[in-house]
This record gives sequence, C-alpha cells and structure tokens, in this order.
Amino acid sequence: MSDVTCMRCGETRARMAFRPFNTETGQRLYDEICGVCWGEWLKTQQQLINHYGLNLRDAGAKEFLMKNMEQFLSAPR
Repeated sequence: MSDVTCMRCGETRARMAFRPFNTETGQRLYDEICGVCWGEWLKTQQQLINHYGLNLRDAGAKEFLMKNMEQFLSAPR
C-alpha cells in the first residue's frame, strides 16, 4: 500500500485500501484522501444514515450523502 499526502488532514499516511467508487470522484478521493480520514468519513456516514433514517435506494439519500462526504473530506481537520 502506498502513501498519500491527504488533502483533509495534511498528513502523509497510507492511502485507502481501494477506490471507493468506480467513478472520477472515486479516483480523486483515492488519490487525495488517506485511509484514516476515509475511515472517519465512514463512521460519520453511518451516523447520518441512522440519524436521518436514510434509505440508500433513494436517489435523494445518495445525493445527500455525497454532498456531506464532499464537505466532510474537504474541511481541514
């Protein structure tokens, strides 16, 4: 596994284990976000799903999570 200088935390750490989405956004996240920050996002995502009772089959719920993901991962720690 290689290292990446994370755009969120600024640390040079191990990158995430795999590309999270098979899209351009997934590649960008893989190239710019460390595994630690990605793990923090996954915990936050689960909290959002539970708090709002999101149905992941709903396009609106997916859009909501994507917007929150972008905000979370672009905000400096």
